[in-house]
Amino acid sequence: MKILAVIPARYESSRFPGKPLVDLHGKPMIQHVYERVQQVPSVGQVLVATDDERIIKAVQAFGGQACMTSPNHSTGTDRIVEVIQNQPCEWVLNVQGDEPTIAPDVLETLIQRALADGSCPMATLVFRSDDPNTWRDPHVVKAILAQNQRALYFSRSPVPHVRDQVFRGCWKHFGVYLYHRDFLLEFANWPSTPLEQQEQLEQLRVLENGYSILCVESPVDSIGVDVPEDLAHVAQLITTGMILD
Repeated sequence: MKILAVIPARYESSRFPGKPLVDLHGKPMIQHVYERVQQVPSVGQVLVATDDERIIKAVQAFGGQACMTSPNHSTGTDRIVEVIQNQPCEWVLNVQGDEPTIAPDVLETLIQRALADGSCPMATLVFRSDDPNTWRDPHVVKAILAQNQRALYFSRSPVPHVRDQVFRGCWKHFGVYLYHRDFLLEFANWPSTPLEQQEQLEQLRVLENGYSILCVESPVDSIGVDVPEDLAHVAQLITTGMILD
């Protein structure tokens, strides 16, 4: 069974242009992500999917593999679908290019739990946060889970609502997905759905079409880089040894 990991990386980001190539402890950020994904035992191949020659050259410079994709894709998922058209695999691991702290063992756990479950064509990662600032932050996607760890909903809003003013924690969602290849190809052909458009979250298209997403709990947090201020935070964590370079 081949598991292909694809890292979508776009140079032109509205909130942080050039983000994949920004220096983080002497390496471009995309290299940190690539090297972490390479350490996942079940992953057979890692590819960066991009629409920018600068990212292609940067990946090749550190010995990685990258594919040029169309500049017309509106989402990273569309970019991945283009890549897998010519790549034989059974499962596809999607790790965002702005997740330089993602733990390889957590990615392996995601894969093993999804394969053992066998009933969901898609799985993702969540982390239990007790920080009310995480809950309130619109840049952080929150997940609502059923008792069987299937996703009920995802939102940028502070969900679940706290009616009695007693915050009991929330599920923080990571930008990591594992798809069965056939399901991903099918998903890409579905039209965008109302909730997806309102929240600007692709995974809601899956739920709105009646499919289940398995949510696997990560024991550790992952700090994504959405804006320049996040980069300083990640760099500090590496400097202090809280995250290994």
